Amino acid sequence: MNNLKDKFRRFMVGRYGTDELNRFILTIVLVMVLCNLLLRSGLLVWTELLLLLLSYLRMFSQNTGARFKENQTFLNLRFRAQETAKNLKPRIEEARKYKIFKCPNCGQKLRIPRGHGKISIHCRKCGCDFERRS
Repeated sequence: MNNLKDKFRRFMVGRYGTDELNRFILTIVLVMVLCNLLLRSGLLVWTELLLLLLSYLRMFSQNTGARFKENQTFLNLRFRAQETAKNLKPRIEEARKYKIFKCPNCGQKLRIPRGHGKISIHCRKCGCDFERRS
């Protein structure tokens, strides 16, 4: 058994191995396999096989620089998506409590509490007064 492990270790020397992008691809494949148990779609099977092949090609690749760039691009996209999702909840809560208006004169955004009917709004930036329904 140790002999097989040593052979595999020697084989992997100079190869890229696994990273976050590979783990993500394999997670997607696992979800697709579980969905395919219910749907029984031939297209899903081929997509699973292609993604598995891509994952193994990345894992055994000797072009480590290109694989590193791919992983960095994936990590940047994932970070942006997580930040957007994190900021989405406060925005939704704020949209329930406040209504945002733009000043017709200067374009300044003004946040007004909802539910006060028709009110007069005063822009602090340019001093313009206008009426809107909150």
